[in-house]
Amino acid sequence: MASHSHQEPWLLENGNLKNLTKEMRHGPVAMAAPPTTCHPRRSERTILAQSYGFGRPWVFALSLLGLVPLAERVSFLTEQIAYYTGPTAGGLLNATCGNATELIIALFALRDHKIELVKYSLLGSILSNLLLVLGTSLFCGGIYNLRSEQKYDRRQADVNSLLLLLALLCHLLPMLFRYAGASAALTADPTLQLSRASSIVMLIAYAAYLVFQMWTHRQLFEATEESEGDDDFPEETAVIGFWSGFAWLVGMTLIIALLSEYVVGTIQEASDSWGLSVSFLSIILLPIVGNAAEHAGAVIFAFKNKLDISLGVALGSATQIAMFVVPLCVIVAWIMGINMDLDFNILETGSLALAIIATAFTLQDGTSHYMKGMVLLLCYVVIGACFFVSRPPLKQGNVINSGLKMTAEAVFRA
Repeated sequence: MASHSHQEPWLLENGNLKNLTKEMRHGPVAMAAPPTTCHPRRSERTILAQSYGFGRPWVFALSLLGLVPLAERVSFLTEQIAYYTGPTAGGLLNATCGNATELIIALFALRDHKIELVKYSLLGSILSNLLLVLGTSLFCGGIYNLRSEQKYDRRQADVNSLLLLLALLCHLLPMLFRYAGASAALTADPTLQLSRASSIVMLIAYAAYLVFQMWTHRQLFEATEESEGDDDFPEETAVIGFWSGFAWLVGMTLIIALLSEYVVGTIQEASDSWGLSVSFLSIILLPIVGNAAEHAGAVIFAFKNKLDISLGVALGSATQIAMFVVPLCVIVAWIMGINMDLDFNILETGSLALAIIATAFTLQDGTSHYMKGMVLLLCYVVIGACFFVSRPPLKQGNVINSGLKMTAEAVFRA
């Protein structure tokens, strides 16, 4: 029969693998911030709301708010640990833990067989980084630096653009294969196998990207940082010990897992109560709230005319999600016996394709101005409006199964 991804077409920042410093990632204000300042009251309110039977939409809203400070503190703690593990292991740790919220939400959704929620949340994170974060950075940086031309290193942007185009190809082929087939019943299993094979290829490509970025061509990603060293800030050192940082990291990750479970379990009730589609909540609202701290950091460095750092955060995160988190979820679902493929349906895949192409064209000349950022932001607004008015049926599989049944009956009658 058709795979679950055809039947349920729902749809993972700090993806930059560079070992960014604390000042580069959070600004100078966060340098002396202790790891305990994560606003635990929001998490406590969420747990109390769940325990005392508050409305499930309220549990969803409080869970989203609680994820904001927790995600920022996890990012801070991974950077502290990176001082002890070295740049290579630290860079990988930064990249992995930076997307912890998206990854945990996806795993909980997979456990509940909510393939549609997995796809929507991952797609939303990619679109948010490429259009919202990058667009806001270019727009704000261009407005603030009207009298000076903003420049960045094209080589880093070119590498990320190529990987994003490869990810787009791996998403397009399963969808085109399904539409080119005679019927959904005949193409369901081959589409699933193609998606799994493509996921393995994407993971291999991402592993090669890690080697390229952290070993063989590391100078491409560090040259700009060294040449633009800021003397206004003192040399940075770790403010907490390794085991202390590791213990806090484990504890906060567990709290994120708890809140993520609440998000996955209450998103449908929030959708029904607020009159918003699950696709809009997952693609637009969830990435904005969950990555607010990192998004703000990218915009701050655009104000400082440090676009290479802003590009590293936005493009690096989008690349990691598209090339690592998405195929990883497909493989994990395969292991769990769940049929998840890379066919995100035509509307979602088309939005992803236009976002990647628009971003590639925007970054092709190595210079920036506010008009480029405005165009990217307007693209995000249009896509958000599209998913705001789009309300796909919750059980798309019933529609497909009905169509297959009608087709089979017509064949037998003939």
